Amino acid sequence: MAVATQSIQELCINSIRFLAVDAIEKSKSGHPGLPMGAAPMAFVLWDRFMRYNPKNPQWFNRDRFVLSAGHGSMLQYALLYLTGYDSVTIDDIKQFRQWGSKTPGHPENFVTDGVEVTTGPLGQGIANAVGLAVAEAHLAAKFNKPDATIVDHYTYVILGDGCNMEGISGEAASIAGHWGLGKLIALYDDNHISIDGSTDVAFTEDVSNRFESYGWHVLHVKDGNTDLEGIAKAIEAAKAVTDKPTMIKVTTTIGYGSPNKANTAGIHGAALGPDETALTRTNLGWNYAPFEIPTDALNHARKAVERGADYESEWNKAFAQYKAKYPQEAAEFERFVSGKLPDGWDQVLPTYTTEDKAQPTRKHSEICLNKLGAVLPELIGGSADLTHSNLTELKGAGDFQKGHFANRNIHFGVREHAMGAICNGMALHRSGLIPYGATFLIFTDYMRAAIRLAALSEAGAIWVMTHDSIGQGEDGPTHQPIETLASLRAIPDLTVIRPADGNETSGAYKVAIEKSKDNASSLLAFTRQNVPNLAGTSVAGVAKGGYVVVDSQGTPDIILIGTGSELSLCVSAAEKLTAEGKKVRVVSMPSTTLFDQQDAAYKESVLTKSVTKRLSVEAASSFGWHKYVGTEGDTVSIDTFGASAPGGTCLEKFGFTVDNVLAKAKALLG
Repeated sequence: MAVATQSIQELCINSIRFLAVDAIEKSKSGHPGLPMGAAPMAFVLWDRFMRYNPKNPQWFNRDRFVLSAGHGSMLQYALLYLTGYDSVTIDDIKQFRQWGSKTPGHPENFVTDGVEVTTGPLGQGIANAVGLAVAEAHLAAKFNKPDATIVDHYTYVILGDGCNMEGISGEAASIAGHWGLGKLIALYDDNHISIDGSTDVAFTEDVSNRFESYGWHVLHVKDGNTDLEGIAKAIEAAKAVTDKPTMIKVTTTIGYGSPNKANTAGIHGAALGPDETALTRTNLGWNYAPFEIPTDALNHARKAVERGADYESEWNKAFAQYKAKYPQEAAEFERFVSGKLPDGWDQVLPTYTTEDKAQPTRKHSEICLNKLGAVLPELIGGSADLTHSNLTELKGAGDFQKGHFANRNIHFGVREHAMGAICNGMALHRSGLIPYGATFLIFTDYMRAAIRLAALSEAGAIWVMTHDSIGQGEDGPTHQPIETLASLRAIPDLTVIRPADGNETSGAYKVAIEKSKDNASSLLAFTRQNVPNLAGTSVAGVAKGGYVVVDSQGTPDIILIGTGSELSLCVSAAEKLTAEGKKVRVVSMPSTTLFDQQDAAYKESVLTKSVTKRLSVEAASSFGWHKYVGTEGDTVSIDTFGASAPGGTCLEKFGFTVDNVLAKAKALLG
């Protein structure tokens, strides 16, 4: 094929391919197969259908694009460069996968403008895309009027065989079909190759039938290598179906154009090598130097800049008209998108005295959620089929269902994996929504990848976790978290808070809402069992992570450190020790994450270095507590699995009693 015979479309498609080939060849690392095979569908989508503004990547009403098969990241970087995004230059392409570059090995939304979500673990991206589509559907139902539309965009996603093998994609596709998210369109790069070789070694199901059973509209483009009109007609047909999401199976050849490596696992995750790169150039008639793009191709792709400016200008005019007709709704919309919280929002959070009745902190959580839901219409979320155990229903807010997208209670079903990723997608829609997802604390193990990615990608989700210890009781060790808190505290940039009572629960929500608006995620762990409201606890104290709730006259002899339901044990033990003439300080440590962020002077005022006798009390693993109790301290903890018995019995048998705390403290004091 001579260059002169290539159409402008072929030039653009091959530009995508060879930017990927050259970048991966230079870095000697990457996945060229997907960009080479998926370039035609990506070009058609970005050139003919997607609405976006390269010069304003955060324009609100842009279509969202997710590359769920994130290992093929050079496909997205090539598209961003060719269409004129300032975030990816040709020099950035040349620095693919290098230190400090804007073209990391997998797409990172916090690194590269134009990347909507962080996609690394397969399947997360398609689930994130469901969350993006949920956000669009909810905001459209909330703000659009019969004579004025300001929320109207699609979520497009390219996923591969690996994404479809991962269980999370099945969960996400199932709930998306149930909801009927008509503006979600997935293009499935059906190339039959994974790292182990042909997918038929492990993956022979009929994916189209599976998606049809989920309630999706399913189409098939049999020649995704060259049938550009077939791809375009499929996308048009997908957009015409408004009551179902669409999956377009696009059958492609991985590594298309490579004479010896196309359609093999060898091109999935390794550079072609200089010889095969040269052969591929010849085979595709690409007589250009590495990283050289034909002027005609670049000029054509850069028309996206003018189109994008027009799209945004038209939307701005539409919004101005909307604002004139509906000033109140427009003001609320602008507040949503700005990320600002309404004045005085936190004043609705309740405070408690010791006279208020003992309740589980999950009940205090329910009270907080409903107080906040009344003043924060952007608060939206729900539970993985545990609404009445997690106590996460927003009273009067209705259920988010097909035809009722304005409602705010989301029933995720028994789908913890997808729930986490969908919440991340809702947050990363960057429209001001504050999503929360709930389950039992132990089942964070099912959604750990999404929790980790929420922290990594600055998503701003809130995780509401209940049944936080062996106090959960009769369901037994499978449902009783032991090592869970320690493992979650180890996740960077995730604020884990385990409040002790009503005041601390209010404090936990204050922190979580504020952090959500700063695009940071929080995980709140609540009890099933009743806890008393304690003197000395406070909303403000939680923000410090650790603070003094009971202090002694003069330097204490011992410091007792408690979290959650065990703080009350420390307070009661301190009373008895004080009556015996000991000087005792009790520290509440609802969040080691927040405490570690305080300055040295504050930390010294709480955990005074000269006081070496320290005892931490938490109905969970001892792992991590030696950082706070030191070499001369001890823990009341549990480093075995729990047992099936009433919660109170479990706590007693495993040593979470005032008497055992006293005994441990006295042993330290000698």
